[in-house]
Amino acid sequence: MSFRDEINPDELLKPQIMLFLYTKGAFPMANDSGEVHWYMPEIRTIIPLDDYNFPRSLRKVMKESGFEYRYDLNQLEIIRACADRDRTWISDQLIDAYKSLIDSDNLHSVEVYKDKKLAGGLYGITYRGAFFGESMFSYISQSSKAALIKLIQHLNKRGFVLLDVQFITNHLKMFGAREISLDKFNSILQKALSKTGVTFQ
Repeated sequence: MSFRDEINPDELLKPQIMLFLYTKGAFPMANDSGEVHWYMPEIRTIIPLDDYNFPRSLRKVMKESGFEYRYDLNQLEIIRACADRDRTWISDQLIDAYKSLIDSDNLHSVEVYKDKKLAGGLYGITYRGAFFGESMFSYISQSSKAALIKLIQHLNKRGFVLLDVQFITNHLKMFGAREISLDKFNSILQKALSKTGVTFQ
């Protein structure tokens, strides 16, 4: 779904417009030429915060790994690490837009460190009780999975309602991710948006 007919294309990556589009269930991705489009697929994927799966094997890894976890220590570094791959939907233009969402306290990261060096992490956009997951990466095996568990636990602690992960993958299935209709997604989204006073930090 494109919003280009409804909103001036020059406005689509301004922070207020971006947040408006996220609250309507849309999310941005850049194509191979770097042009950013907004999408709203009919099938969405969430990880239910009240019914997620914590794989037993990952519990052992996290207990023995020596990983350390931080929130929002360096969001921009996490974004750039997520973008550092052969093909990426995270364009330079989108990174510039994300900087404004960091400044407005609407973009947050979970960061995993090993021996004081970055091992993996993830980032997403927040608005009220919704966390819109965007991307994750790992330099060390299992670190992005550990970051996701830490995110889920943190969101539950802070009173979030929705963890949107956009598309189903085998990686996300391990954590109880499930596909739902856009109508169901919007119903959960509205509950999340009705939660005032919820903050990531």
